Amino acid sequence: MIQADVRMPTQEGVIAAAASVAAILPPTPLLPVKIRGVRAWVKAETLQPIGSFKIRGAWWRLSNLTEEERRAGVVAVSSGNHAQGVAWSARRLGIRAAIVMPHDAPQVKLANTKALGAEVVLYQRPGEDRDAVAARLIEERGGSLVHAFGDPWVIEGQGSAAIEIAAQLGHAPSRIVACCGGGGLTAGLALGAPGSAVHPVEPVGWDMVGQAIAKGELVHAAPDAPKTICDALQPNVTKPLNLGLLRGRAEPGVTVTDDEVRAAQRFAFAELRLVVEPGGAAALAAALAGKVPVDADTVIMLTGGNADPAAYAATIAGPIASGA
Repeated sequence: MIQADVRMPTQEGVIAAAASVAAILPPTPLLPVKIRGVRAWVKAETLQPIGSFKIRGAWWRLSNLTEEERRAGVVAVSSGNHAQGVAWSARRLGIRAAIVMPHDAPQVKLANTKALGAEVVLYQRPGEDRDAVAARLIEERGGSLVHAFGDPWVIEGQGSAAIEIAAQLGHAPSRIVACCGGGGLTAGLALGAPGSAVHPVEPVGWDMVGQAIAKGELVHAAPDAPKTICDALQPNVTKPLNLGLLRGRAEPGVTVTDDEVRAAQRFAFAELRLVVEPGGAAALAAALAGKVPVDADTVIMLTGGNADPAAYAATIAGPIASGA
């Protein structure tokens, strides 16, 4: 159940967020791609300054802090991309930021977050509760929590991509296929593109959003959930806010395997000349595998490009996906 005092994100908020993002960032390209003989589109959020769409929600959230909240600083929890979005926005706005990150986060994400000036506080995954670590920091130091997907301003900021897509296409897309972790992007897109089908795509065994939509209630990851190369798409559970926005609105969730994700990474490299991290390639993986419909007005989100160099090199050395 959503708490009564929680601010609800709105389509108007998404539109305002899009204007705020457009004032500081150029639109990311909408590129044509052919999948099973059909020309569709990919939205290259990999080309954002931090290599991820997460800059949108972080910017909108921090931009809406009061002066008192800005002075107190912010705390965020992230495996890497939200961390970089918060760090980038905090540096631009002159706000102190501490980011709680898993000890096994990709080194490129840890290094980039530190380089942007944020303090990184590591926790053990599995074993420690990252939200509890963040709550302890806030209790000790003060500051505002900037949640990666359950914050209304973050959701609106992520939805700004839908406003941008419609402007680039000249009309609303028929459907948007989105990589899905906690459901912040998917919920934002549902608000920003109310007439478009929105398809959440998650790793096998980590489809907490898809299962929650199907059951109408929160679903937690199993203790023995399988390993996945999609480090950015591993929340243990979505939030009531996200489920409330998606229930009755999003299409049924689909899952992709690590092999399908790797094939999508190779396809993006060969066909689009884009570097896409595993979690950022999940939506493309679903489209290439025929798990979601694709037509001429379909937009596939490429959500992150912060790939570990060694793992990425090993991936692209494999066979190219057959989707063109």
